Amino acid sequence: MKRYLILILISFQGLLAQVQFEAKVSKTTLGLNERLRIDFAMNIDGDNFNEPSFDGFRVIAGPSQQVSQSWVNGRSSFEKIYSYYLLPNQKGNLVIKQATIEYNGQVYKTSPIKINVTAAVEQPKDPNDTSVSADNNIYLVADISKMNPYVNEPITIVYKLYFTNVGISNFRELNKPKYNDFWSQNIEIKQLVAEEGMFKGENYRYVVLKKTVLYPQKAGKLDIEPLSMDIDVQLPSNRRDVFGRMVLTEGNKRVSAGAKTITVKALPEKGRPDDFSGAVGNFDFKVTPTKTNLKNGESLDLIVSVTGKGNMKLFSLPKPVVPNALEMYDAVHNEQVNTSLSGMSGKVSDTYTIVPQYKGNYPVKPMQFSYFDLATKTYKTITSAEVMVNVLEGPTDTRTVENQNSKNGKNKISSLEQFKFIKLKTNLISRAQDDFFGSQLFYGLLFLPFLLLPLIVLFKKKKEAIDGDVVGNRIRRNNKLAKKYLSEAKKQIKNKEPFYVALEKAMHNFLKAKLHIETAEMSKDNIKELLLGKNASPEGVNDFIALTENCEIARYAPASSATIQQDYDKAVLIISELEKQI
Repeated sequence: MKRYLILILISFQGLLAQVQFEAKVSKTTLGLNERLRIDFAMNIDGDNFNEPSFDGFRVIAGPSQQVSQSWVNGRSSFEKIYSYYLLPNQKGNLVIKQATIEYNGQVYKTSPIKINVTAAVEQPKDPNDTSVSADNNIYLVADISKMNPYVNEPITIVYKLYFTNVGISNFRELNKPKYNDFWSQNIEIKQLVAEEGMFKGENYRYVVLKKTVLYPQKAGKLDIEPLSMDIDVQLPSNRRDVFGRMVLTEGNKRVSAGAKTITVKALPEKGRPDDFSGAVGNFDFKVTPTKTNLKNGESLDLIVSVTGKGNMKLFSLPKPVVPNALEMYDAVHNEQVNTSLSGMSGKVSDTYTIVPQYKGNYPVKPMQFSYFDLATKTYKTITSAEVMVNVLEGPTDTRTVENQNSKNGKNKISSLEQFKFIKLKTNLISRAQDDFFGSQLFYGLLFLPFLLLPLIVLFKKKKEAIDGDVVGNRIRRNNKLAKKYLSEAKKQIKNKEPFYVALEKAMHNFLKAKLHIETAEMSKDNIKELLLGKNASPEGVNDFIALTENCEIARYAPASSATIQQDYDKAVLIISELEKQI
C-alpha cells in the first residue's frame, strides 16, 4: 500500500511541475521622472528569450541576468530572471507587450502589463545627503524676440539650456514643439558652444540648443507648444575617492521650456490696396524684358521680380497683361532666399516666355506690387514702367480690318458655312459580343477544379509527411534560428551587448541543428566529443568552444568596434568550416 501511495504522490508532483513565465514590475503607477524595474522570471531554462519593444519607455539599464537553482527535501527548483530598468518618455497609459521564450519546441509568452505614467512627482531627499541636486541648477528657457507681432512679421525663438555646478553629457528631445498657424524654419547650429551669461541674477553657463524663425499666419492668440528634454548630468557628491577627489554621480533631469502664447495683430484695413497679396517687409519691384526688338520667330522673357527683406515665400507676384497678338506661356518660378534669425531675405521672380504672332508694336501694361512696410506701419505700392515690344518682321495682323468690315456689313459668313466643319449626323454601329456560355473560358473554368484535385491530394500527403518528421522539423527550425540570429548580430554590430547576445544564440542553435541536441546537453565536453565524432577538425572545435565562452564575457567587458567586427567574421568563418566538415 505504501508503494502505491508513493507512486501517486510522485505523479501528482509531476502534474504540478508546470512551466511558469511571467513579467513583474516594481509599480504600475509612476511619475514621468521615476524609474521602473521589470523582471521576466521563468522556472525553466528557456531558450531564445525575446524582450518586448518597450514602446513609450527608454531602457537605461539591462538586461541583467540572474540564475538560481536549489534542492530542498528531494525537490529541485530553478529560476532565471532577466531584469530591466526603464524610464518613461511620455505621460498616459502605456503597455509593456509580451516577452517570449522557447522550451521543448513550444513558445511561452508573458501577459501584457499596463503602466499609468503621471506628471513628474517630487521625490523625497535624504536629509543626510548634502550632494548637489540638478533641480535648481539646470533650466531650459525659450527666448522669443517679440510677443505681439503683425501677421507675417518674423519673430525668432531661441532655446537655451542654462546650467551651473553640474556637468552635461547627453540630451534628447522628448516632445518637439509644434508651431500651429506659423510658417517656421529651423536655423542650423553647426556646433554647440557653452557661453557665460546672467540668469535669475546669477552667473550661469548656457548652450543654445535650437533656433527657429516663425511667421504667424493669422491674427489672435497663438500657442507655441513647449520643448521638453531628457538630460544626463554628472552631479558632485559629498563623497571622495581614495585620492581625495570628489566623486561624481550620474543623474537624470527632465526639463521643459513651457508653453508660450503669442498675441498676433491683424494688418490694418485702412489704406489696404486691392492688389495686396500678403507681402510684409521692405521690397523693391521690377519688370524686366530680356529684349524689346524682335524678328519673326523670336521670343523674349519677361522677368517679374521682387527683392528685399520680408516674408519672401509667402506672397504671390502680379501677373502681366499682354495684347492678344503676344502669346504668353506659364511662368517659371524661382526663389533665391536666405533665412537667418532676422527673417527671410533675397529675391523671388516669375519668368514668362512671350512669342509674338504678328508684326507691329505691342505695349505690356504697367504692373503694380503692394506690400505692408513694418517700419512705417503703412501700405506702399510700386508701379513698373510700360514695356513696348517691337516686332520688326512677320505677318500683318488682319483681324482689326476684318472686324471693321463686319461692322459695315461686309464679308458676312452665314451660320451654315461657319459650322460646316462640324458633323451634324452620327451613324451608330452596334458591336457584336460573344456569349460567355459555351466559350473557351467557360469550359476552362468548369474543368479547372477537376484538374487541380490530384495536385491538392499530392500536396496534402507531402505536408502530412513533413509534419510527421519531428526530428527533421526540429533541425530545420534550429537551422532557421541560427541564420536569423546571425543576421541579427550583423545588424547590431555597432551595439556591443545585443550583438553578443544574438551571436551566442546563433551558435547555440547551430549546434542544436547539426548535433541534434537540446540546451541541457550543451556541456563543453559533450559538444567537443560530438563534433569530433562528426569528422570536425580539432582546431575548428576548439575555436568554436572558445568563441562561445567569449560571448558571455564580452557582453560586460570593454570592446572596440574593430574587436566586434573580428568576432563576427570569426564566427562566420568557424560556422562555415564546421558546416563543410560535418
